[in-house]
Amino acid sequence: MYQQNFGAQTEAVKFLIVDDDLVSVMAIKRALKKLKILNPIVVAKDGQEALDILRGSYGDGKLLPPFLVTLDLNMPRMDGFEFLEEVRKDPALHRAVIFVLSTSDAPRDVETAYSNNIAGYIVKDDLGESFMRALNMIDSYAKVVELPR
Repeated sequence: MYQQNFGAQTEAVKFLIVDDDLVSVMAIKRALKKLKILNPIVVAKDGQEALDILRGSYGDGKLLPPFLVTLDLNMPRMDGFEFLEEVRKDPALHRAVIFVLSTSDAPRDVETAYSNNIAGYIVKDDLGESFMRALNMIDSYAKVVELPR
């Protein structure tokens, strides 16, 4: 799938949603659909499954770049912080663009996430208009910024 940006052909950015809450995942998918964002979407229920998808050891193979990750922090098995640590120390994944979408607005969580080089931290305090604006901003980011391949 290709999209045209400023006259150049680029591959469509894939979204990897890492979240164990089915309601949140469905809300993200609904919001993307409502915003007419048709990029491919892959879902992982925790950090370990997301790593397996990114490394190609899960299901249909590796999720090839370019991709953006939306990451919840509080998940079973491997939480968002553990996932961030693993991604940042993996030479093949360390440049991944990751946005945290979390219910936590604790200053320590925000600081820890940014210390792991995230692109942005968005609080899922309500899944209404502000959430839609945040997802629209992420989509605009994906369309304008040249992501690593």
